[in-house]
Amino acid sequence: MLLVPVITAHEWKNADALLAVFLGIGAFCLASSSTYTLNDYRDCAQDRQHPTKRNRPFANGSLDPRHAFWLIPFLALAALVTGWFVNTWFLESLIAYLSLSWAYCLVLKHSIWLDALALASLYTLRVVAGAFAIQVEPSAWLLGFSVFLFFSLTVLKRLQEFSHPEWLSVSRPYTEADRPLVLAIGVSAGVASVLVLALYLNSDDMRILYRHPAWLWLLCPMLLYWLARVWTLANRGTLDADPVLFALRDRMSWLLVLLGAGSIYLAT
Repeated sequence: MLLVPVITAHEWKNADALLAVFLGIGAFCLASSSTYTLNDYRDCAQDRQHPTKRNRPFANGSLDPRHAFWLIPFLALAALVTGWFVNTWFLESLIAYLSLSWAYCLVLKHSIWLDALALASLYTLRVVAGAFAIQVEPSAWLLGFSVFLFFSLTVLKRLQEFSHPEWLSVSRPYTEADRPLVLAIGVSAGVASVLVLALYLNSDDMRILYRHPAWLWLLCPMLLYWLARVWTLANRGTLDADPVLFALRDRMSWLLVLLGAGSIYLAT
């Protein structure tokens, strides 16, 4: 996610920007590891009831849960030290990310809809941090697009969890009666992200960066198709992975990424 501002700001040929953002990626990997350790430690008992999460180190017993007491602060401190070498704005965004992620693990994940909004905000914070790393102002268009897209994908993960009702009842603040609403809100947020993208493509801001902007309109049907596809699979109960992991394994997703990159190249 931190690389997105490098692409949208056309800074991919700037060696200093690339160095800063890759250092920032390292900092966020450490920060995320700290959060995941906290989350897995707290959810150890519930994860043992989940068909895939039971394989996590704490849940399956391959790692002593007591290690979490030193892993969590060590990883967080290492993240902050790494972020300090990027710049002050980036460090502040990293602190905000850690604060919100820990709040999610401790409180927000048990609050209906606030859990999904918090996760979408965490993904968006990564985009903001990427912009701060290369010292550019985050675009309002990019932030709006990110919030709707990440909220849709977060809600999609919630829809997948309805396939495991026994685990859902003890781990999430949702019930089977909420399933149609979860589906409707998630799909609507995904469509809203495509709408924000279309509005950006029709704005004056976009024409400053691209010589042949008409090629970028191909991004809208490609994103709409991909979202419709993953939501259909999730609704059928056949999407058995995180949306990001699914995209990394899915040939059609890779084809759409290549076509999207080609349209961006033709537009520049």
